[in-house]
Amino acid sequence: MADRFLRRAGPGEIVRRLTAKAVFERGLIAEGDRVLIAVSGGKDSTTLAWALSALRPVLSYELGALHISTDFCSCCKKAFLSEKLKSWDIPFTDLFVPVAGRLKEGRRMNCYWCSTQRRTELLKYAIDHSFNKIALGHHLDDIIETFFMNLTEKAELSAMPVKLRYRKYPVTLIRPLGYIEEAQIIACAEELGIAASACTCPYGINSRRRNTRKNLAVLTGGSGKIKRRILAALSSGEKDLLEEG
Repeated sequence: MADRFLRRAGPGEIVRRLTAKAVFERGLIAEGDRVLIAVSGGKDSTTLAWALSALRPVLSYELGALHISTDFCSCCKKAFLSEKLKSWDIPFTDLFVPVAGRLKEGRRMNCYWCSTQRRTELLKYAIDHSFNKIALGHHLDDIIETFFMNLTEKAELSAMPVKLRYRKYPVTLIRPLGYIEEAQIIACAEELGIAASACTCPYGINSRRRNTRKNLAVLTGGSGKIKRRILAALSSGEKDLLEEG
């Protein structure tokens, strides 16, 4: 998308257009799909819900939203989140999962364990309720950071795909915000009036990702152009790292 457009448009319009670009370029959603949005109450997933609701006039699909409450973090903004989703005509479900209670004796809570348990419950709920797509709120910065973490820590050329077709389940995982920088999402959330009401995880961002984010800030100088070039490079080889399955 032309930088000239990105400079002229407002935050919400930028997010809507770039979400549409990802959806249509990558074939993330098709007519008649049933899409389950994983909503944490944070700025990313709430902005994602708004963006997908805004695209329904041009593409017919159903939306639902699932929030997972846990035994260590119960979203204090669920009422606000529920009302916002209702105003966007998105049915909302809150599901309690005892994430900490499932830890084996001697184990400590961490982001990987929590995300694994949440992902399992998301898949189960989607299958049980006939959703064929699960939408997550990861954005362009998340994708690039994950690539460099895999490169430097695992010696792997792998990324966080914007489209992942599960082989064992009748569900496809999609990331419609994959073309959007975090700064653009923050601006959109502020415009929508949801930034101040967003929930945050008590464990926060892990230290490895924080360090990678700092290093990438130096590498890119915060340039959106450079970030998009890196994103484009992930699809430029024989294997498209942004799609799996």
